[in-house]
Amino acid sequence: MAPSGPRAEALDILQREQRACTRCADAGYIPRAHPVFSGRAEQRILLVGQAPGPVEQDQSRPFAGRSGRQLMRWLVRAGLRDEADVRERIYMTAMTTCFPGRRPDGAGDRRPSTAEVVLCAPWLDSVIALLAPRLIMPIGSLSLERFLPGRRLDDVIGSAYAADGTVLLGAPNDAPVLLPLPHPSGQSRWLNDPARVALLDRALVRLAALVEWAEAAP
Repeated sequence: MAPSGPRAEALDILQREQRACTRCADAGYIPRAHPVFSGRAEQRILLVGQAPGPVEQDQSRPFAGRSGRQLMRWLVRAGLRDEADVRERIYMTAMTTCFPGRRPDGAGDRRPSTAEVVLCAPWLDSVIALLAPRLIMPIGSLSLERFLPGRRLDDVIGSAYAADGTVLLGAPNDAPVLLPLPHPSGQSRWLNDPARVALLDRALVRLAALVEWAEAAP
């Protein structure tokens, strides 16, 4: 049975309103709106990607395609049991929650524009305010800019951060904690560098401890 209570009821209302959102379609950025996200009110961990892909749009489930399978492998390395366990414990959304379409040259999915991110931002802001997540995982550079503006993946992957952007050297005292990860897309060449793979390995080790910390609070 799904948990009940004021927060669960408020999230249910928020999710129904978000699923009905057509802002980007009305503005002409996408041909049709189909917001994709998943999660429940009791989850203490928030994962924020870039945008759904065509597979996610078809299945109405975040990270359902090839990138998602890679992400799930990373999270299993960080101590979660399997994909079902990941989805049970982590709220998943994105900077824009509708599929932005393909790039004009056909080489992959289009990166959402700044205007689309602005239109979708109130939904993400509302989710954060309602859930008060203890651990937030920005996935990829677009999400990183939202939570740690002005930083590069090379500078942040492998470390954890307080909400004010300072590096956490020991155990966290306050929430939320930010733990950035690179985007798992096969189109990304970021992980072609062995030094960057080592940064990802370090991030996943840190993530294992942070998941335990995030879920230990009442």
